Parts: sequence; C-alpha cells; structure tokens
Amino acid sequence: MSDFVLLVLSSPSGAGKTTLTRRLQQSFPDLRFSVSHTTRTPRATEVDGRDYHFIDKAEFVRLVECGAFIEWAEVHGNFYGTSVDEIDRAKADPNCGGIIFDIDYQGARQIRAKVPEITGVFILPPSMPELLRRLRGRASESEEIVQRRFQVAMREIEHYALFDFVIVNDDVERAFDALRAVVVAERSKRVRKAHLAEALLRSGEVPKVQAPNG
Repeated sequence: MSDFVLLVLSSPSGAGKTTLTRRLQQSFPDLRFSVSHTTRTPRATEVDGRDYHFIDKAEFVRLVECGAFIEWAEVHGNFYGTSVDEIDRAKADPNCGGIIFDIDYQGARQIRAKVPEITGVFILPPSMPELLRRLRGRASESEEIVQRRFQVAMREIEHYALFDFVIVNDDVERAFDALRAVVVAERSKRVRKAHLAEALLRSGEVPKVQAPNG
C-alpha cells in the first residue's frame, strides 16, 4: 500500500462535515478535496469548480452512461457523483498525499467496493434537536427543505457501520482533534511503513522521509 490516503467523510446534513473538512485541509495541505459533480443549485457562498462542478441533469446522465463516475447517487432529489479523473489526477500529482471525499453512505459503499483501502469516517451530531437547529441556522434553505433533510438524517445515520471511525461533533475543536488523529494513524499503518523497517534491517538506517503535514 502506498502513502496515498483515500479519506471518505460522511454525515447527515448539518453535522458539521464541511467545517471539519476545511480544517483538515489547513492542517494537511497535501490532502486534496475531491470536487464532486452535482445537479443541485449552488448556495450563495459556493463556487463552481471549487465546492462542486455544477451541471444539469442531462449532462449528469451522459456522464453516468459513459462510465465517468467511480460513484454516484441521488440525494435529497439531486444527483451527486465523483469522477474517475478526479482520483487519477490526484495520484499523478507528486505533491498530493491523498484525497478527501465528501460523500454520503451510498457513495462510500460504491467506492469501497472498487477501492477497498479507503478510510471511512462518519460524523455524528450530538443530538437530533441540535441537528435541526444547525439546519435551520443555515438560513439558506426553506423550512420544507430543512425538514426533508432532517427526516433523511436518521436513515443516513443507520449506515454508520459502513465506516471505520465514528466522531461526534459536539465541539468542533474536539471533533477536529479526533479527525486529525485518524489521518495521522492512517499514515502510520504498518502496511504503509513496512518499507522503512525493511530498509533499517538491510542498511541499519531508516531512509530520510519528508515529515507529514499536520
């Protein structure tokens, strides 16, 4: 296994996944955010090509039919997908140490079926009332959409067992510390560092390696 990390983050809407993802990229600049394609309307603060690739349904269907996505799903009435090219470009970049996927449990299941070495993290809200409060606090969606997301949240949480780690986001600093620890532990796995131990046995010295970010 290479040092390239494939980190899948998932949560119900409003659990704070986006905030934690941004913090993680600040701590590990070599981790690249996988920009998904979606058919939903951009929010006021979102930028095409940075947060998502915003496309219409016809174009999304065309990409599905030509096998452009490693995973795709319909969520809250909109389609989301991760392109194969997104992963290939990241692996070809010597300055990229891994990818962060912000996807739901359906996408996580699809990617794991094709790429078993992914590391999955599920973010939980501290309570359902708090989740509803956070959804309403966005002030960017109608109450109807908020209620729809809230109703779907329980079904999403039921799939926590698909993931390797579960983190409760009751305090963003504490949750981030746990998430950062996951990345550090993943990069320290024996299967990733066995070549260093073997080199030490052969030459008496561990090869010089660049210290990981974070």
